Amino acid sequence: MAESDFPGWHGTTILAVRKGGEVVIAGDGQVSLGQTVIKGTARKVRRLSPGGHEVVAGFAGSTADAFTLLERLEKKLEAAPGQLQRASVELAKDWRTDKYLQKLEAFLIVTDGAELYVITGAGDVLEPEHGVAAIGSGGNYALAAARALIDGDLNAEEIARKAMAIAADICVYTNGNLTVERIGK
Repeated sequence: MAESDFPGWHGTTILAVRKGGEVVIAGDGQVSLGQTVIKGTARKVRRLSPGGHEVVAGFAGSTADAFTLLERLEKKLEAAPGQLQRASVELAKDWRTDKYLQKLEAFLIVTDGAELYVITGAGDVLEPEHGVAAIGSGGNYALAAARALIDGDLNAEEIARKAMAIAADICVYTNGNLTVERIGK
């Protein structure tokens, strides 16, 4: 079977919402291979504690690649405790220039409660506008829903849960089995 014939892994929606002094990252649990759901309870949102500083990270893409990147991020945070921006930029630089890391296929959303970034293999460290960021197959659906809800009376977790439910209703690669981590306040 040629690589181009392989159906590929799909099925991640990760959403971050910042509101009222807290940040929530929510991720669905679905992993699909082609048209088949392989797992419905994957945990794509993790809590990291390098050097005693809490960071929450969500990932989309290859799981092994994402874990490699999370390990690298933890090392960067250990070298620069409490400096999420610096660690994120250093990770993005390594990811862009290291021949091994360049092959990794994943995206990360990271927060320490104060800062919120999307990190990509293209060398991007993006701070989202409007307090909302999303990645993955259903990311655009969740992003649009969260942006529509952000100015209402709901708190960050309520927005994330509603937006993820909307994404799960629209995107076949997203399910309603959520992992939600909150940081701040």
